[in-house]
Amino acid sequence: MSLSALRPAPPRESLREHVHQALSAAIVSGELEPGTLITVPTLAVRFDVSATPVREAVLELEKRGFVETVRNKGFRVTAVSDEELGHLVQVRQLLEAPAMERLAGRLPDGALPGLEALADRIEQGARDGDLRAYLEADQELHLSLTRMLGNPVLTAAIADLRSRTRLVGLASMKESSLLDASAAEHHELLRALVAGDGPGAHALMVRHIRHATGWWAGRGEDEATGMADPEHAEPDA
Repeated sequence: MSLSALRPAPPRESLREHVHQALSAAIVSGELEPGTLITVPTLAVRFDVSATPVREAVLELEKRGFVETVRNKGFRVTAVSDEELGHLVQVRQLLEAPAMERLAGRLPDGALPGLEALADRIEQGARDGDLRAYLEADQELHLSLTRMLGNPVLTAAIADLRSRTRLVGLASMKESSLLDASAAEHHELLRALVAGDGPGAHALMVRHIRHATGWWAGRGEDEATGMADPEHAEPDA
């Protein structure tokens, strides 16, 4: 198993958190495919840490439904059905697209350079084929934008939905231009937000999230599920 996400932990990171994040990224991206068996001793050797932080990280993944216990064998990466993935994508579209529409023209002063730096990191991760870097910057950018609306309940809901969305075809996209194309949409979103183009930001987010059941799920975009052209209300004043 050669996974870009599974690398020695930087000293500044909590060992348990590092292992948890690395395994999450590997599962979400599809580098660790559904059905893969993992064991605490093997992971401890791979991460060059003791068994304790690995066990704690894997048990946390079990609580999140990412793995399940296999008696006398270890843990198995669970699968998300097409139906469940489609439901997750639809709910994300219902929450995230209107959120970005509402944020259009309302970015806080001085926020843009940091957001553009995150979009650059996403594109760099795509160019390097570094899925962990790509996913971490992607998560940070989208949740940073959501937090700007000042609704912690909304931010928590979106964070949870994003963590449950499996992008099982993401690893295969490293060898094509699709990952670069998806990464470039983040700068496109920022331009729409700066321009105050609410409908444009809404439409872009719907399309971007649909990649989770299209490109990112190893299918063509025409096979994606979700809301291709959802109706939406005008943003509140």
